[in-house]
Amino acid sequence: MNPWLYTIPFISAFIHWLTIWMALKLLFHPRKPRQILWFKLQGVFPKKQTQIAENLGRIVGQELLSFGDIEKTITNPDNIKKILPLAEEHIDNFLRNKLKKSMPVVGMFIGDKTITELKTVFMQELEELFPVIMKNYVSNIKNELDLERIVVEKIAGFSSDKLEEMLNQILTKEFRFVEVIGAALGFFIGVLQIFLTLIMK
Repeated sequence: MNPWLYTIPFISAFIHWLTIWMALKLLFHPRKPRQILWFKLQGVFPKKQTQIAENLGRIVGQELLSFGDIEKTITNPDNIKKILPLAEEHIDNFLRNKLKKSMPVVGMFIGDKTITELKTVFMQELEELFPVIMKNYVSNIKNELDLERIVVEKIAGFSSDKLEEMLNQILTKEFRFVEVIGAALGFFIGVLQIFLTLIMK
C-alpha cells in the first residue's frame, strides 16, 4: 500500500483549516476593492459597513434601547422612591436654613412642627410631580436625540482596522475554535477517505 495514503488526513486537515482561516480573513480583507481577474474582491465588513451600521442602528434605536423602556424605568414608582430621600433632605435644609436667610421674618414663625408639616406636604406633591417631570424630560430628549442616527454614524465612522480589532477582542477564542473544528473535520474526512479506499481495494 502506498505510504503517501496516510498523509491524506493531514493534507485534508490543513486544507480545511486554510479554507476557514481565509474565510475569516475575508471578513475584513481586503479593505478596498481589488480587481482579481474578472471580479472585484473586498472584505465583507468594509463592503457592507454602511448597511451593517444602518441595521444595527435600527435594532438599537427600535428594539434594544427604546425611549419607551427608558420612560418606564425612570418613572417606575420604586425608582422614584429612591430619589425622594435626597429631595427630602434638600427641602429640610431649605426650610431650616436657606428660607431663614432669604426671608428672616418668615423664618421667625416657622418651628420644627411647621417644618415637618411643610415637608410632608412638599414630599407628597413631589411624589406625584416627579413621574410627570421625568416623562416630559424623556419626551424632550426623544425629540432632540436620535439614537438610531447616532449609532449609524458611530459604526459607519469606524475604520476597518478599529472594527476588526473590536471583533477580534470579542471573538478571538471563537475564531480559533472554528479553525480547530475545521481542521479536525478535515482530518476526520481524510481518515474516512483512507478507510473507504482500503475497503474498495
